[in-house]
Amino acid sequence: MSTGRDDVLRQARTALARVHDPELRRPITDLGMLEGLDLQDGRLTVRVLLTIAGCPLRSTIEADVRHAVAGVPGVHAVDVVTGVMSPDQRQRLKDDLRSGGRANPFDAASLTRIYAVASGKGGVGKSSVTVNLAAALAAAGLRVGIIDADVHGFSVPSLMGVHRSPTRVDEMILPPVAHDVKLISIGMFVEGNQAVAWRGPMLHRALEQFLTDVYFGDLDVLLLDLPPGTGDMAISVAQLLPTAQLLLVTTPQSAAADVAERAGLLARQTGQTVAGVIENMGPMTLPDGTVLDLFGAGGGAQLAERLSTTPGEKAGNGTGNGTAVPLLGTVPLDPALRRAGDTGTPVVLAEPDSPAAGELRRIADDLRGRGRHLPGRPLPLSVR
Repeated sequence: MSTGRDDVLRQARTALARVHDPELRRPITDLGMLEGLDLQDGRLTVRVLLTIAGCPLRSTIEADVRHAVAGVPGVHAVDVVTGVMSPDQRQRLKDDLRSGGRANPFDAASLTRIYAVASGKGGVGKSSVTVNLAAALAAAGLRVGIIDADVHGFSVPSLMGVHRSPTRVDEMILPPVAHDVKLISIGMFVEGNQAVAWRGPMLHRALEQFLTDVYFGDLDVLLLDLPPGTGDMAISVAQLLPTAQLLLVTTPQSAAADVAERAGLLARQTGQTVAGVIENMGPMTLPDGTVLDLFGAGGGAQLAERLSTTPGEKAGNGTGNGTAVPLLGTVPLDPALRRAGDTGTPVVLAEPDSPAAGELRRIADDLRGRGRHLPGRPLPLSVR
């Protein structure tokens, strides 16, 4: 009888190893959250330690635990008893997650590929492009995070359907997860639609805190939604994230491309690379087959060509600092993109067959194919 009981408990523990904390995205058995198991007459009691009192995802964890052990042979009923980690247990958890230190995990030694999505002016759909690229990359199996660095004009939480504050484990902030993407925004810390009236030093500190206090874990790709223009946040990104590459978003209109060029030139001045240009709100094909170019055409290609040419060189030779800047794609004007933004589900997931979704997914595939940022990184190899 004892051996049978031990087998059931062993199988239950194995099943619980498949239960992940919704925010940390790691098994509860690895995080010290499984306090113990007990089995009496087929009734299994699972004792789970939550990271904080009042954990907003308590019901999710309880449901996942019940589902995981419900099919274990010999278990006829399940009781989930939740407690809260002690200060010492929380400290051990934080030390394990951060390897004992608080620092910027996305510094020059990081293997995470970092894309800062920028624009010269507002209203070009930069945030919509950001969340859709993130969702498409996550759907392809990558570990993805978003930092909404547009402190004054934050919109990422609503575009991703997140309407709650992050969980805080002492000074550590656990970013909410939506559509398999971890995200953080100053909009998660303000009441209602309150305006954020901050100036340069506070903006720099906000980005620094997002990098050091928010636990993203090991990401393949980190996307930053920058405010439009060439202000304080763009300079802070260059300082705090030296390996970040810019994705410039513009509309086909020449005036928008002219302004976006300045953001690309700033990146060159700060030693960053422009990974490519994305033209948004491009020509759309109407049901009768005619093409409507509401904002003109060709602005994205013009911008890419200009940034591929250093000042004083003949336009069109594509030698800007030795690197051509590609036009990654043209996202057509598409009502589906607006509908998806209003519902909080990126269009690449909500209406995957729409023209905008197809082009955004193609751009994401291009970025995904570039892999992690390896040049110049030391590899953990030794010669024997």
